[in-house]
Amino acid sequence: MLLKIQGGKTISGVHAVPGNKNAVLPMIAASLLTAEPVTLTNVPAISDVSTMLDAARSFGTKVTRDVKAGTVTLVSPKLKTAKISAELASKIRTSFLFAGPLLARVGRASLPPPGGDAIGHRRLDTHFAGFKALGAKAVAGRKTLRFKGELKGARILLDEASVMATENILMASVLAKGRTVIYNAACEPHIVDLANMLNLMGAKITGAGTNLISIEGVETLAECTARVGCDYIEAGSYVAAAAVTGGEILLTGIDPEPFAVMEGAFKRFGVTWTIDAKEKTLRYIPKKRLKMRYDLGDVIPSVSDGPWPAFPSDMMSVLIVLATQTRGTCLFFEKMFESRLYFVDSLRQMGAKIVQCDPHRVVVTGPSQLYAGSFTSPDIRAGIALVIAALAAKGLSTINNAKVIDRGYVAVEENLKALGANIERK
Repeated sequence: MLLKIQGGKTISGVHAVPGNKNAVLPMIAASLLTAEPVTLTNVPAISDVSTMLDAARSFGTKVTRDVKAGTVTLVSPKLKTAKISAELASKIRTSFLFAGPLLARVGRASLPPPGGDAIGHRRLDTHFAGFKALGAKAVAGRKTLRFKGELKGARILLDEASVMATENILMASVLAKGRTVIYNAACEPHIVDLANMLNLMGAKITGAGTNLISIEGVETLAECTARVGCDYIEAGSYVAAAAVTGGEILLTGIDPEPFAVMEGAFKRFGVTWTIDAKEKTLRYIPKKRLKMRYDLGDVIPSVSDGPWPAFPSDMMSVLIVLATQTRGTCLFFEKMFESRLYFVDSLRQMGAKIVQCDPHRVVVTGPSQLYAGSFTSPDIRAGIALVIAALAAKGLSTINNAKVIDRGYVAVEENLKALGANIERK
């Protein structure tokens, strides 16, 4: 499956931002914590959601989905198994998020090592340490990871602010006896979405969105209807597509809070937006040209990622493409994943002026005229970055392995075509 993109078209118009991929996947896993119906709204129509729902079905969950309405109802009156197949687990890293709910609900879980994007080593040690602190026994085999035990509240200091470990431990602890306190917890907006959903189900969680989360265990959880927050990563990608092609874009259905974290980095490149919190819209209007804002003393700036509220790693690939079209020089420091920046080889083939210092750092000087070529999408975020680069390039580009982009972006060719792109899926 591939995308063919004729560059040189301006991306402008109105785009409805879907639900957050990184929020909905743990929320699907959390539905296993109750026998009663759980309804999720604003669910994005992406392939990772379909895979996660298939995984939920494998445990005996009944799934009712209205893709057009963006709703999913999950009912798990009885879990028929505490295992997940290697085939399903290999497709998506968040399959491992079922470990916490299974432990909490039936006292055991057996899962293969999870799959997902090959962007670097992503350790599971923090999950294991958290489950053990709650009283579970854990065995890590080469092909199967097993957990078993009755959970009790505990004071847990995470050795890293891991998003998935925070989510897994949070879900495991809501039905544990007593009080659990998670120190050095991840603070991302999708942690807040998950905690809000669990509280609607009857959990007692405070502190989500900070690095100290407290949970008072309850005996059971009940039905709820919870909304998935907006995908601010997708929103930022569409802003970048408009910026590199000289277009104007209005995003609807946004939640304003996450954009406060991203706007500082975008401003470095002359990209500013206005947000109407009441209408939940974000508007980007282009200036005459994109120009780098240097640090005091005319020092070359740097953009680095990190745990929230640092700039999100998932936006680094897109911002590098934006830098290729911005006058000036910038250092990008990818601190979290050692393989995320390898895609810049494709950008250099397109004509971008990029020096890769090491697996974690690249220096970009712009603006560069990009030229079309044929490239392969290595992961979700690099895939959309290559699409954006192709939109700004001269000529007809081909993006192979486009199905990986579908894991995180809703109908990307249809949405871009509606905004003026000359793009076709083969």
